[in-house]
Amino acid sequence: MLQIPFENRYVNLGDRFYELIKPAPVASPSLIRFNDELAQVLGISATDLSEIDLAAVFSGNVIPDGAEPLAMAYAGHQFAHFSPQLGDGRALLLGELRAANGTSFDVHLKGSGRTAFSRNGDGRAALGPVLREYLVSEAMVNLNVPTTRALAAVTTGEQVVREQLLPGGVITRVAESFVRVGTFQYFSSRRDVDAVRQLADYMIERSYPDAAQAETPYVAFFQGVLERQARLIAKWMQLGFIHGVMNTDNMSIAGETIDYGPCAFMDAYAHDQVFSSIDQQGRYAYNNQPGIGIWNLSRLAEAILPLLADNEDDPIELAKSLLQGYADEYERAWLDGMRTKFGITAVANKDADDQALIKDLLNVMAANRADFTLTFYHLSKLDAQASETDRDCRLLFDRPDEFDDWVVQWRERLSLETHSDEQRQASMRAVNPVYIPRNHQIEAAIRAAEDHGDFSVFHELHEVLQNPFTEQAGKERYQLPPEPEEVVQYTFCGT
Repeated sequence: MLQIPFENRYVNLGDRFYELIKPAPVASPSLIRFNDELAQVLGISATDLSEIDLAAVFSGNVIPDGAEPLAMAYAGHQFAHFSPQLGDGRALLLGELRAANGTSFDVHLKGSGRTAFSRNGDGRAALGPVLREYLVSEAMVNLNVPTTRALAAVTTGEQVVREQLLPGGVITRVAESFVRVGTFQYFSSRRDVDAVRQLADYMIERSYPDAAQAETPYVAFFQGVLERQARLIAKWMQLGFIHGVMNTDNMSIAGETIDYGPCAFMDAYAHDQVFSSIDQQGRYAYNNQPGIGIWNLSRLAEAILPLLADNEDDPIELAKSLLQGYADEYERAWLDGMRTKFGITAVANKDADDQALIKDLLNVMAANRADFTLTFYHLSKLDAQASETDRDCRLLFDRPDEFDDWVVQWRERLSLETHSDEQRQASMRAVNPVYIPRNHQIEAAIRAAEDHGDFSVFHELHEVLQNPFTEQAGKERYQLPPEPEEVVQYTFCGT
C-alpha cells in the first residue's frame, strides 16, 4: 500500500490560483526508476507495492489518497516578452507533505496531460526530457546545488508528437515549492493585490518563516528571495551549468533550480556558451545568467511593489536598494566559491587580485577551449611547487605556455596560504567534481532508451553521478569530454 502523508495548503488559497483537474490516464505505464532514498526522506511508504503499482501511481493512472491534483496558474516573461497567462500546461501539483525534519515539500507530476493552461500543447512529456531531468536534478543534489528532485520516472506506453513520434514519459518531481516569479506576475498583471499578498504570506509561511517576525515582513521576504537566487546562480557559474531558459516562470521563489529543459553543463569553456535550441540571441548564455537573475528579480519587485509600499513612502527606491543587495550577495557567493575551487582563502585586501586571478584563468580556458570540469579536477591535484602533475592540466590547453604563465601567478598566491598541499587539495576536491552529467552521456542514455528500450545506460550514469567528487574504479570514461562526433550542439525544452 502506498502511503503519502499529504497536507495541502496551496488548495486553500482559492480557485483563482489553480484549476482542479485529474491526470489523464496513460495506456501502459512502466516504472523506470523509483527514488527510494528520497521517498524515505519524505516519509512515503511504498511497502508491498510492485513496480506495476508504482507505475500506476506515478503515471497519474491512480491518484493516492489525500492528493488534490491541480494545475497552478502563473504568467511570465519568456525571452523578455510578457505572457499574462501560462500556467501548468503539462504538470499537476498532487499535494504537499512534511518531511521528518519539518520541511514541507510539493509533489508534482510532469507529463500528466492537458490542463486549462495547455494552450496548443498536448500536456504530455517525451521520454528524453524525463530522463534528462531525472539525471540532472539528482546530480545537482550531489553537487550541493539547491534543486527540485526526482521521485519517480515512468514510460507511458504511448507516443507523443514532436518533430517526430517519440515514446512518452512522466516524471514525478519534488520541490520546496513550485511557486515562481511568474506566479506573482500573474496576479499583479490582473491588479489583484489581495492575491499577491496571499501568495507572499503563503511563501513566507512555507519557505521564509523568519520574515514573519521581521519589522517589515515583505521586505524581509524579498531580501530572502534575492539572497537565495544570488547564491543559486553563483553555484551554477562555479560548475559551468547553463540553465538554458531563465524565463520568469522558470525562477523558483524558494531558490531552487527548477524546470530542467534545455539545460547543460559545459565541456569546453566559453564565456557565451549557449545550448538551448530556442535561445537564438544568446539571452541566457552562461555569462549572462547573473544579470538575468537581477532582471527577473526586478520583475518580482514590480509585482510585489504594493506590499513593499506598506511601510515605505517610496517603494521604488526601496526596491532598487534591495536589488543592489542581490549584486553584492552574488559577488560574495561567487568569489567565496571560486576561491575554494582555486584552493585559496580570503586574505585582507586581496579581493580584487583574486578576482583578476580567477578571471585570467577563465580567459585562458576560453582562448584554448579547455574543458571546464577537467581543468579544475586537474588543478586540484597540483602541488604548490611545479611537478610532474602539471602535465595532465597542461594537456587540456592548445597553447600550454598560456597555462604555464598563469599557474606561476597562482602559485605565488598560494604562498600566502597556511594550509599544506594535502589540506588544500582535499578542500579543492570537495568542490571540483570528477563527474558531471555531460551532454553526450545523457544523449547516449536517451538514445538507448528511446531507440532500443534499453535503460541500462541511464541507470549506470545515474549511479556514477551519485558520488561526483569521488573517483570510481572502472568509470574513467564518465570523466571524458565528448569526441568530435559526440558533441551535442543543442538541447531542447521537450514541449
